Amino acid sequence: MNPEILIIGAGKSATVLIQFLQTKAVENNWYIVLADGNASLANTKWNNAPNGHAVGIDIESKENRAALIKKATVVISMLPPNLHFLVAQDCVHYGKPLFTASYVDDNMKSIAAAIEQKQILVLCEMGLDPGIDHMSAMELIHSIQDKGGKITGFKSHCGGLIAPESDNNPWHYKISWNANNIILAGKSGALYLEQGQEKKLSYDKLFENAPSVEIPGIGKLSYYPNRNSLSYINTYSLDKVQNFIRTTLRHSHFFLGWNAIVQLGLTDESNIKLKENTSIKDWIQNHLQKHQIENKYATFLSNDIIKNQFDYIGFNSETPIPAQYKSNADIVQWILENKWKLDLTDKDMVVMMHEIEYLLDAKKYLVQSSLVQKGKNATETAMATTVGLPLAMGVCAYLKGEIKITGLHIPTHPSIYKPILKSLKEEGIIFEEITKEI
Repeated sequence: MNPEILIIGAGKSATVLIQFLQTKAVENNWYIVLADGNASLANTKWNNAPNGHAVGIDIESKENRAALIKKATVVISMLPPNLHFLVAQDCVHYGKPLFTASYVDDNMKSIAAAIEQKQILVLCEMGLDPGIDHMSAMELIHSIQDKGGKITGFKSHCGGLIAPESDNNPWHYKISWNANNIILAGKSGALYLEQGQEKKLSYDKLFENAPSVEIPGIGKLSYYPNRNSLSYINTYSLDKVQNFIRTTLRHSHFFLGWNAIVQLGLTDESNIKLKENTSIKDWIQNHLQKHQIENKYATFLSNDIIKNQFDYIGFNSETPIPAQYKSNADIVQWILENKWKLDLTDKDMVVMMHEIEYLLDAKKYLVQSSLVQKGKNATETAMATTVGLPLAMGVCAYLKGEIKITGLHIPTHPSIYKPILKSLKEEGIIFEEITKEI
């Protein structure tokens, strides 16, 4: 019987993954089932391709999930992170390997022993960040260590941005992935290592005074530290480093406006009561009055960049807020999904750079390894390409017998990252390296 790939989730990030696997299915005589909560979306994305079909799925229904998962040879979950665990539990129950782009969370860790017992592979963090970052970093780390280098510092930066030719708003940003992740980014603060000391930044300080870094071929971008860089020190076997940080890149102006939104409490997820047909302008004014922060708002608006940004997203708008939005965070997400939407011909841009300091033969070196990838349009985005391709390539490598390990993993093992980085290069996703003595 031919191998069957089950893809659950047909959203923004799944487009390129679906197209890539459709081609590979024909080449290798595999069959694909594409399932989504929105059957119409799944059918549109499948587009009558051979070697498979699209179906609707009620992801909360155990029977619905089981019917699809028990028939599959391998399962890919492109669902929001909070729904992966439902699929993961079913995959363990039916002994099916699972591939996902999301982080290994506490839920996944709780079933690690059961995964190992079933002798299946559950491979997480197989997208861009996390994903390509791990693979490219480990290749670089291992190459330095193989020649006798001792790594003293590690920085990894990544961001989904808008390409310069499509950058036409004062935020210098448009949405190319899950908007909810953008709204919630940084809520847990950040942990990282600096000069051998653990550093902690709270949410309200995270977007203030963002440092900048020079990206070859792009120029300066600013960054904020990710949630918990410390957890990756052991993962990368870098317990002797003095500096270790993983960050998210944005244009410097973005941080001015976003810090203002955070300081004003506009990403708060608590329920609020709005009168029917309350306008955006009235919502803002009511919020400022309730919390007595009119002066703080006025101070932010005295900065022309922030004023232009707030004007652009319509904080003075008379547009009524739909009744289904129940919190400030919901309302801001609704506003930004409209205002930061990619136009059909817009090109997004993914930027990643590792900076590794190391000692070799009593000399100190800095290697910078960078990737800049632009999308084709609003559908075939760089984000969908760099999230979807490594995941798809991992499944292909698994079905061809190139990945033989079992258990709960992320792509830090050479048997995983080597074939996938090779395949990514063939698709034009290539890192450029610069090494200099410091």
